[in-house]
Amino acid sequence: MFRIPSLTAVLLTLPLWLMSQMAHALEIKPYSAAALQTLQAEGKPVAVHFHADWCPTCRAQSLSFQAMKQDAQLKDVTLLVANYDTEAALKQRMQIRAQSTLVVFRGKQETARQGGYTEVAPLKAALLTAVAR
Repeated sequence: MFRIPSLTAVLLTLPLWLMSQMAHALEIKPYSAAALQTLQAEGKPVAVHFHADWCPTCRAQSLSFQAMKQDAQLKDVTLLVANYDTEAALKQRMQIRAQSTLVVFRGKQETARQGGYTEVAPLKAALLTAVAR
């Protein structure tokens, strides 16, 4: 038998449902080689942000990425934050010459690369290059 939920039940579960929908936006994680390899092997949109704690541009970028965490257009994108000062092998492999560089992939295919942008619009545009249309 089908029961129609009460208004109280709907009102109590609505916030949980909304939070679950927001949880599927831009995911930001620390870089690991295993995470990058897995996401690329699965053909997922993934970006690597080369961040240095001492870099004011990197800090401004981080704020912009945080502002995009609830953006539904970026729901399938994972942003891996790599430590610019300690990831020497990764920097060499990806030919990174400066902190604050963002490299975006759809699977293993690079779709965008930019450095120094701090505003949401250009960073989001770069991330969207990896999203299947």
